[in-house]
Amino acid sequence: MSEASYAQHGMWITERMGAGSAYHMPVLIRFRTPPDVGALAEACRRVVGRHRLLAAALAERDGAPHVVPARETAALRVAQGGAGGGVGDGVGDTVAEEIARPFDLGRGPLIRFTLAGDTLVVVAHHVVFDGRSKDLLVDDLATLYRGGVPAPLEPLGHAEAERERVAGLLPAARAFWAARWREPGGTAVPGGTLRSRRAGPGRVLEFALDVPGVAGLTRFEVLLAALHALLGAYGNADVGTALDLSTRTDREARHIGPFVNELPVFSRPAPGLPFASFAGGLRAELRELYAHREVPIARAVPGVKPHAALAPVSVSYRRTDATDEPGPWSVDRLAFNHAVRGALQLQLLDGPAGLTASLRYDPEEPADPGRFAGDLQAVLAAIARDPSAPLGDLLPGHAHALRETAAPARSAAPAAMPAVAPAAMPAVAPPPAAPSPPVPADAPAGDDPLAGEIRAIWEEVLQLSPIELHDDIFDLGGHSLTITQIIARMRKRLGVEVELDDFFDNPTIAGVLTVMKEGRP
Repeated sequence: MSEASYAQHGMWITERMGAGSAYHMPVLIRFRTPPDVGALAEACRRVVGRHRLLAAALAERDGAPHVVPARETAALRVAQGGAGGGVGDGVGDTVAEEIARPFDLGRGPLIRFTLAGDTLVVVAHHVVFDGRSKDLLVDDLATLYRGGVPAPLEPLGHAEAERERVAGLLPAARAFWAARWREPGGTAVPGGTLRSRRAGPGRVLEFALDVPGVAGLTRFEVLLAALHALLGAYGNADVGTALDLSTRTDREARHIGPFVNELPVFSRPAPGLPFASFAGGLRAELRELYAHREVPIARAVPGVKPHAALAPVSVSYRRTDATDEPGPWSVDRLAFNHAVRGALQLQLLDGPAGLTASLRYDPEEPADPGRFAGDLQAVLAAIARDPSAPLGDLLPGHAHALRETAAPARSAAPAAMPAVAPAAMPAVAPPPAAPSPPVPADAPAGDDPLAGEIRAIWEEVLQLSPIELHDDIFDLGGHSLTITQIIARMRKRLGVEVELDDFFDNPTIAGVLTVMKEGRP
């Protein structure tokens, strides 16, 4: 048993708040000829044995998630009807069902392999998997299916090494975010304002993007700057998007696992600023941000509540050199999981065949995905014509909106910053501290026995003493992990359950005690 990584802890928290299939990561492998079921089953068995996390579960111990062996090992399951069937044999339904089927995090396994007709449906939970893991899994399966032996892997102590690195990086990260962080608000789009940061049922629109070359910028930097310029054109003077960043080190390069962190990126795309200048400034800001890519925002900024997405609009970009030709199969690495984190989740895969965008969106939010996709394409086309054009001129008045079309597997779900280069941005002062609320007349007294029991738990977990009734847990160095540990000990010793949201809204002993008493019959 080992302690979970920061990424695993964050997803574990969000799962407790209800995430549905938002953290399911499907890969669809379609065989060009009927597969050898025995060889495929053996390849699946060996790939699970090769990667420790694929044989693991995530169990709670004293309020914190720990990586433990799964109670059973993932093995190939052949769906009813056997191998070799087509879509007309119900394969499409089986694929959708396998993608949406819940995982039991505490029991495991956290990956499953199902052969539906000639399609191998691999679904892994994000707590043991990331985007790069898809390529690693497919590569290892291909080698093992052919009877080969993948290169040996070096054992990892990822979570322990990560904690040591983050402890050293934390002071600089706190200083970095003190000058930039602000709680992401709504994002204006045609038709309304995007606000959701939760996980829920989603729909998808898939389309291609042609990213122009701009001197001094990578394809990703051009694309992110175009997205921020588009959101600026929609009326957002201050733009904030969430960005998935890889945290893989060289030692972790060939290991399957959740080596990822989500951080916000802020900009102020003023209409008169030339795109090339704006994008160059955003590039400089990203370079500063990358120095803190391993530090979770909740560790660097006190009081950040857990959300499925840090901002209503989030971006995940991944380059891949993978090609399925020649080979026994084709691979869908952007298979839809029928869910979305936030209001708009833009997943981008940049490969040999070009850049494909998978726009996952919340149908309850006021976004028009076809218009958004068409507008982003129009902005990129305008950049291709003139990278020095002012931001305000990049979006034509009537950009063509794509019609929402998708393959059956991607159909509707079953349901900081002035207009200058970000590197030159003046520090954004943190918002003024809210005045302390008045203490109600019936507030718990310091000699309340229940308050004393709660205080003892706080002091144990935080390793501080004394803690007063109205001391804010975030001022004491607490964060989501310490809060879940306190909640677990209160549940065990006092027989009470305090919801995570209630704790964040009432982060003092007095506040928690009031919540407990109000919740009693």
